[in-house]
This record gives sequence, structure tokens and C-alpha cells, in this order.
Amino acid sequence: MEPPGAGGINSSECENVSRKMEMSEELEANTMDSLVDMPFATIDVKDDCGITDVPQINLERSEGNEWLSKDQIKKKKKKHKDYQPNYFLSIPITNKEVTRGIKILQNAIIQQDKRLSKAMTNDGSFHVTLLVMQLLNDDEINIGIDALLELKPCIEDILQGKYLTLPFQGIDTFENQVGFVKLAEGDHINPLLEIAEAAKRTFQEKGILAGESRSFKPHLTFMKLSKAPWLRKKGVKKIDPKLYEKFISHRFGEEMVHRIDLCSMTKKKQSNGYYHCESSIVIGESSTVLKSYSKETPSWPSGDKNGGEPDDAELVRLSKRLVENAVLKAVQQYLEETQNKTKQGDGSSMKTEEADRNGTGSDNNRK
Repeated sequence: MEPPGAGGINSSECENVSRKMEMSEELEANTMDSLVDMPFATIDVKDDCGITDVPQINLERSEGNEWLSKDQIKKKKKKHKDYQPNYFLSIPITNKEVTRGIKILQNAIIQQDKRLSKAMTNDGSFHVTLLVMQLLNDDEINIGIDALLELKPCIEDILQGKYLTLPFQGIDTFENQVGFVKLAEGDHINPLLEIAEAAKRTFQEKGILAGESRSFKPHLTFMKLSKAPWLRKKGVKKIDPKLYEKFISHRFGEEMVHRIDLCSMTKKKQSNGYYHCESSIVIGESSTVLKSYSKETPSWPSGDKNGGEPDDAELVRLSKRLVENAVLKAVQQYLEETQNKTKQGDGSSMKTEEADRNGTGSDNNRK
């Protein structure tokens, strides 16, 4: 006698399989929703959840040059396997000429397909990502802040007192899923790559899991289809190059790098739309201004001329950090005003806006 259910699947089993498939699809959709606001370029779910590049930590020797056991090696490898970035180093884009040009680009695309409005990067979030990392608790965040502060003299050595200006020109995509404004070629590329490498090295030497599998490609993201997963169901599976063809060689302007922020991908954004920022460093001429200000700031009182007990030393370190963060806003405002003044009298942005409104003037967008 043949046992019940042999040779086939009954209706109840079919319903169970169907429910499991629905739950799986819902879980995947929820995962995508939680990833869409991450600042690094997202190609697909596998790419988002499986960033494989990790600190080049020697898995065979410890810091004391003692051989690690196989169990310790397995634990480290498992930690690397679970690596999911939640913090990043950001170069904020504050030049109004650049941000205005990006908004014109976004509006031009939305006019052609209103559904894509949900895929656009929000105002205030424009930035260039230098490095992504994983910081799991307050202690690791503090280590990350210290690493950022240690990075500052490295950057100053690289720049040798010179400005680092990033010119943005043209449009490209990652696999037709992420649209970004390209960084133009020039002498600025090498120092930027050196800074990115120095940042990666500095954070990894602190024991922080940092980096990603893709080689560093500086870019300024303006849209991501992953921000609106439902677009795929509506038939929008890629970014059509025709949507941005008028801007394919457009010059968006230049950003003078004056600040690098340690930002959270998951914490609530600021009121201006920018990411939650744990700490920042200023570089370039603004750094000189900051140093002058710090020299004039009285040191934290201590009972010992050598800095007092360790607790006092910690207070001094924290107070210096607070001073730097307090001055950042004033420096940023000064630099923004300087950048914008240098652009006065340049009607290129206004011409682009007028061309966008009239639907003509493609020649102005092809420079």
C-alpha cells in the first residue's frame, strides 16, 4: 500500500510552499529598503550585503607576534565574513554651483519620467565617499574618531599646503543602476587617491574593518534605482542613457575640499538632509585658520604642568575635539562664501537653467 502523499504534493503542501516563497520575497524587499540610503554605490543585493574587502590583518600572527590558534583564525574570518559597513568618510559637496547643476539634471530626468523622482539623491546629501567601514558600538566609534584625527597630518603631508579642488564633468552609471556625476581627469586625481589609501591604512591599523571589494572610484551619486525597489515591477530595470544625454559632457563646477566627515549610514540625518556626523577634520587653508584659533584657545585647566592625571589628559583631548568641531561651521561658511563669490559673473549655470526651461540649448550642455 502506497503511503499518503507519495508520488505527489497535496494542496496543503502547495500552500505552505507558496507562503514560504512570499515570505522570502517580502524579506528581500525589506532588506533592500534598509540599504537604499547607504552612501556607497549599490549594484545589487549581493553587492550590498556581501562587501568582501577587509583590512589586511595578518590572520596567523597576533600583535605580539605570537601564533594564533586555528579557533582564533576561524573567529577572525567569521568576523570578516559578517562585515557590513555602517559608517563612511565623506567629502561634502557645498559649492552651490555644483549642487544647482545636479538639481537641474535631476529635474530634467524627472520631466521625462516622473516615476524616477523617488530614485533621486535628496538635497543636502551630495558627497564623495572616501572610505566605508563598520563601527558596531560607541567604543569603536571613538576609535574611528581618533583615526580620523590621526588622518589629518597625513593629508597635510600629501597636499603640502596646496588646495585640493575637484572638478565635476559628465555623467556615468554603475551597471545602469546608479547614476553619478564623474570626476574630471587632472592633477587632482593622484592626491585624492593617496588620501583615500591613507584613510584606509589609518583606520585598518586601528583594527577597524574598512574598505570594499571594488577599487576606489570617486564619484558624486545623484540617483539610485535601489531607492525605489517598486520601479522594477513597473518595468524600470535600468537607467536609460537617453534621460541624461544632454548632460553627458556638462561641466557642473568645482568643489574645493575643505572638510572630511565621519558619517553614519543608519542614524537619523540632520535637518539639512546631510548625514549624521560623528566628527570632522578641516584641511587646506582652513586648517591653518583652525590651528591659529586653537593656539589662542586656553588649554584645559590642570593641577599638573605636565597635563595632570590620565583623566585630565582625556579631558584635554576631548576639549580640543570640541573646539575643532565648533570651528568647523564657521570655517565651512567662510569657504562656501569664498567659493560662491569666485563664481559671480559666470552665467553658465543660468544659461543651463534657461536651456532646461526652454527645452533647448543642448550645445550649452555639451562642453
